[in-house]
Amino acid sequence: MSLKIVVLAKQVPDTRNVGPDAMTEQGTINRAALPAVFNPEDLNALEQALRLKDQFPGSTISVVTMGLPKSAEVIREALYRGADEGFVVTDRVLGGADTLATSYTLAQAIKKVGNYDIILCGRQAIDGDTAQVGPQIAQKLGLTQVTYAEEILSLDESARKVVIRRLIDGGVETVEAPLPLVVTVNGSAAPCRPRNAKRVMKYKKATAVAERAPEQAEAYAALIAVKPFMDIPQWGAADIEADPNQIGKAGSPTNVKAVKNIVFKAKESRTLTASDADVEGLIKELLEEKIIG
Repeated sequence: MSLKIVVLAKQVPDTRNVGPDAMTEQGTINRAALPAVFNPEDLNALEQALRLKDQFPGSTISVVTMGLPKSAEVIREALYRGADEGFVVTDRVLGGADTLATSYTLAQAIKKVGNYDIILCGRQAIDGDTAQVGPQIAQKLGLTQVTYAEEILSLDESARKVVIRRLIDGGVETVEAPLPLVVTVNGSAAPCRPRNAKRVMKYKKATAVAERAPEQAEAYAALIAVKPFMDIPQWGAADIEADPNQIGKAGSPTNVKAVKNIVFKAKESRTLTASDADVEGLIKELLEEKIIG
């Protein structure tokens, strides 16, 4: 019994340190101004995929990422950890996409991958925090979706059903869903395993076409002829048969006005001692302000 697993991964700007140059004049994130990282919850999703692969020998994991040519680094990171193949979806016309245009583009890419049993992705990306792309992809592909997943408990391929534990307000819930389906994974799920040293040595020089300098074309062609795994497939909008009106800025009804790093600070503070007078004064103040009592 084997599965065809698709994992969606995104290279995101590290939004933990947002500066004044983090936004372009067009209202999009200035990705060149922030260091790029593997979206954290996509790594949680990758681990769930790797666990399925461990459980069902012969299963394959295909990783799809959409972004700038440098996002091929996400594919390499996934290959280091156990993924079988990856695809970079990159094209100038895809730039400035909101969640609607992004989900459409990724859905088209998934269709090109084809023959999928389960699609896994992180609950949300740290550069948007919308948690919309996974559910939108499920809708566009006409698939069942399970969100906020913490663990895939079991999968019965013969019955085409999967049992998943998901996090909900106030506790957890166990659900059963039919294959194929889309699963979005929480950051509270198991962390992704580390890189495998042998796989790092094997894939560290794997590249997508857009990453190679023109003068390297001949050398890479000779290398790929001997080692096909050194080529990371790259798709543009035409390759995935995308509608020009549904991609990039043209297909994005959302416009961001500002991106800011906000630090909350108390207007005033007061230091109290453990004396009876200070404690009594604090209690009186809390009662007067009706904070307690």
